[in-house]
Amino acid sequence: MSNSPFATASLPDDAIELGRIQEAWGIKGWVRILPHSADTSALFESSEWFLQPPEARFARGFSAFAGGVRVKVAEIKAHSDGIVARIEGLDDRNGAEALKGVRIYLPRSAFPATPDGEYYWVDLIGLTVVNRDGVHLGVVRDLMPTGPNSVLVMEYTETVDGKEQSAERMIPFVAAYIDDVDLKARRITADWGIDY
Repeated sequence: MSNSPFATASLPDDAIELGRIQEAWGIKGWVRILPHSADTSALFESSEWFLQPPEARFARGFSAFAGGVRVKVAEIKAHSDGIVARIEGLDDRNGAEALKGVRIYLPRSAFPATPDGEYYWVDLIGLTVVNRDGVHLGVVRDLMPTGPNSVLVMEYTETVDGKEQSAERMIPFVAAYIDDVDLKARRITADWGIDY
């Protein structure tokens, strides 16, 4: 394909998957984006995205490109219930339809800075959570949106009938329970008991 909008590129070491292309939008090469997070500022502020083909189970018949590519974002905007974007050099519906399921990545280093006390979910995953007494409560496995706030979903090991097994604990991610988030130390301190 000559004049291809796709430049072959490897993913940066700190690449984070931020969303997927759902489908074509309109007839002029626009695509509808399904973001993985409610905070879409990184997608809007980056002029380049790294794309990967859909996961194998969704890639049947995919032929838009092989391996990873880098593209320039010509336009991006919020539209009713989501995000739509146009990739530079992609000007028709057929080209946009060929991108269904493509995964969108950005390097973590390209994310906009967050205000004090705000964090990207990706930065909290894997952090150790301890309470004020230093007791290990678990490791953050996920965050669950619950409307006005999010909930830390942690995994820890407990002993039941003499056997160790994996268990789950949840703590609302709000100032009333979270004392400190130390990204450098990879630790969250919470006002939370082990028997809550």
